[in-house]
Amino acid sequence: MDSRDQQDERVEIAELAARLDADRWDAASLMTFEERAAAGVDLFDLMTASMRAGIRLQHPKADERTVEDLLVERLRSARRHEATM
Repeated sequence: MDSRDQQDERVEIAELAARLDADRWDAASLMTFEERAAAGVDLFDLMTASMRAGIRLQHPKADERTVEDLLVERLRSARRHEATM
């Protein structure tokens, strides 16, 4: 693939991403407050499940308490990082 083809592909991907993002915003605008709140809770649950899986991969011998402690520390670290931005 030459550089022109790669550039065209990047533009196509960017346009597709923009359309998907617009579709998500349109869908969210049709949701009630309760639906958006529930979606937020679902996303948080999915994110923490993913983080727990990553922690278990990094610490295969960790018990559930340790996994939860590491999760809480990572969430606190993310909040501190977010506050500095």
